[in-house]
Amino acid sequence: MRGTRIILAGNTPSRLTEPDLYFTDRGIEELEKRRGEEEVTFEWLAEQLRTFVDLNPDFEVPVERLATWLARLDDAEDDE
Repeated sequence: MRGTRIILAGNTPSRLTEPDLYFTDRGIEELEKRRGEEEVTFEWLAEQLRTFVDLNPDFEVPVERLATWLARLDDAEDDE
């Protein structure tokens, strides 16, 4: 299902120019483009997330949710 996503820029909604592209997709695409060929360990990723939260404490909850989601990805498959 394709559609135009709406994001909030400040308090004003604005439409994205590309269908089905979230604002956060830009950062994900940049990450994939710049570092997509690299191999990393989850130990390295965990350390980077800790550093990011230390520098940006307002993002503690979203980072915690992401880390928990990544840690539990296989749980649904184990229940079947």
